[in-house]
Amino acid sequence: MIVVAENDVRRDEPTPHGNIGTSTAYRISDSVPGRTMEFRKRVLHPGGAIGLHPLAHDEVYYVLSGEGEVQSGTDKRRLTPGMAAYLYDGATVGIRQLGKAPLVLIVSYPVKAAPRP
Repeated sequence: MIVVAENDVRRDEPTPHGNIGTSTAYRISDSVPGRTMEFRKRVLHPGGAIGLHPLAHDEVYYVLSGEGEVQSGTDKRRLTPGMAAYLYDGATVGIRQLGKAPLVLIVSYPVKAAPRP
């Protein structure tokens, strides 16, 4: 078992896939040896977005707070707290923050396992 405190893995950085605004990333699963999934909390500050990018795996965006608009292909949907977007392998996806409050998300997807020590 690995226990990770989010404040120990917090970093302010440009948003992924296009550097559209700023974000705070909590790279919760990065320190887990041999992990088979990615689990991150991401805060998209006002004007921020995870730019459109193709997926090579299924992925989930789960909204903790704020509002956003998720896109998969040409389909766009508004997300609010308590909603999740399940995105499929092969789709081109992204999400952007809406309104005045930051968009706080959990992002999770599978990764190829690294050998465990």
